[in-house]
Amino acid sequence: MTDRILIDGLELSSFIGVPDGERATAQRLTANLVLEPLRDFTALGDALENTVDYFRVCAEVQALSLARPRRLLETLAEDLAALLLARFALRAVEVELRKYILPDTAFVAVKIHRPR
Repeated sequence: MTDRILIDGLELSSFIGVPDGERATAQRLTANLVLEPLRDFTALGDALENTVDYFRVCAEVQALSLARPRRLLETLAEDLAALLLARFALRAVEVELRKYILPDTAFVAVKIHRPR
């Protein structure tokens, strides 16, 4: 199995939704991320510069989610995967986004896996 970094339940705000009214105010989303670094953990030498800085990952994901309005959760998931693969030393990323909008559901979600 490939070494992974997991980020679970990252709180996001985003102007997202199909109707204009739904995008009028920021909504709460949560992200679950699975990051597959290019380097195995055995090669890190206990040095931050050799791994994926998950503090930076979280900050960049939160910033991108607020950067512009989007209609689809799927679009935001793709944008986040592209950002992570472009800015971090990853062989692959999995992005799950949860939206808390529909009554009678805990959440709706999309999940994607993208290799480098």
